[in-house]
Amino acid sequence: MGKRFTEYSQFDLSQVNKDVLKKWDENQVFAKSMTERDGCPSFVFFEGPPSANGMPGIHHVMARTIKDIFCRYKTMKGYHVKPDGILTDCLWN
Repeated sequence: MGKRFTEYSQFDLSQVNKDVLKKWDENQVFAKSMTERDGCPSFVFFEGPPSANGMPGIHHVMARTIKDIFCRYKTMKGYHVKPDGILTDCLWN
């Protein structure tokens, strides 16, 4: 059985991230994840500004983690999770 995953001799998270993003870009993973679920029930997670109330803190990390968990869960359950909502950090419109 051949290798399924790339093995790294050193654990360089920055390089791993670059490798994964390159593969995702080459294979249009995000675009495919959106088009494969066209016509499915939609799920939109509304989010407020990331740090409008002061300096960023650990609670912002926790909020982003929760958002990520819910969106991934809904995607796995067959929903068309749209990157919409009240985002003020110019990631999506």
